[in-house]
Amino acid sequence: PAALHVLPHPSSVSYACARMGWAMQDVEVVSAVGRDPAALAGALHDGRRVLVLAPDAATPSRIAELLRERGYGPSRMTVLEQLGGPTEHRVDGVAGTWSAPAGDPLNVVAVECVRAAGTPRLPVVPGLPDDAYEHDGQLTKKYVRAATLAALAPAPGELLWDVGGGSGSIAVEWLRAHRACRAVSVERDPVRAGRITRNARALGVPRLKVVTGAAPGALAGLPVPDAVFIGGGLTGAGLLETCWAALPTGGRLVANTVTLESEALLTEWYRRHGGELTRLAVAQAVPVGSFTGWRQAMPVTQWSVTKPAEHT
Repeated sequence: PAALHVLPHPSSVSYACARMGWAMQDVEVVSAVGRDPAALAGALHDGRRVLVLAPDAATPSRIAELLRERGYGPSRMTVLEQLGGPTEHRVDGVAGTWSAPAGDPLNVVAVECVRAAGTPRLPVVPGLPDDAYEHDGQLTKKYVRAATLAALAPAPGELLWDVGGGSGSIAVEWLRAHRACRAVSVERDPVRAGRITRNARALGVPRLKVVTGAAPGALAGLPVPDAVFIGGGLTGAGLLETCWAALPTGGRLVANTVTLESEALLTEWYRRHGGELTRLAVAQAVPVGSFTGWRQAMPVTQWSVTKPAEHT
């Protein structure tokens, strides 16, 4: 700091809030400068106000398209150009009918979020609806996912290894917990790896890093994780050992399985390292003729543990 001379001045966010009459502390700011504008999808909630810092004149049209795709076409948009300058200008409209030509490249886009009728409501807590994801059946289901994220316990700035990503739901909801959270999803199937990337973009976390390759080999060279989730391939040679060795003291490991072979392995690791071994069973009401009965999903065995200082 001593090497810098700082000349304070109102920011573009301050100017934009002043022009819109918005309280700055109640506004979400999303930067598309050097970043994927798909991050805006994570800030879309009915009634919320969002400012998007734009890198160029084409950004407002891209934002309008994203809002339409995500079911927020009725949202009002205001493009604020050259804020604080002699040629300051604004353009108002609605995302669903946005047709304004590209204007000045120096702009901020203000969005008043309005969710269209029929658009699913996506909560901020873990446990998004299963149909929020594109998947081929390899998906940690809603209630088990919520319990898994609770065990992983994301905190700002922490890094997750999502091993055996499937559809990427665990990594996606880890990242949605806080904008500073980081995650790497490792998936050996390239088709599923592409699906994980699409899910991350659609749900507002395009910063998810996807590694295509089989674990444990694909884990080599990754940054040290704060938490590891193993959703598949538990019986693979050396997988648990590699993940355990990579964790620092205080790091968390959570593993889910539905097979007896993997359950036996988790039981052995539970005996050696402690933690919690939990059976998660979910049943849903379904029609049985003219009546209603319970349909039981496959029970999930979950081992969660925090690495203590005495283990290496």
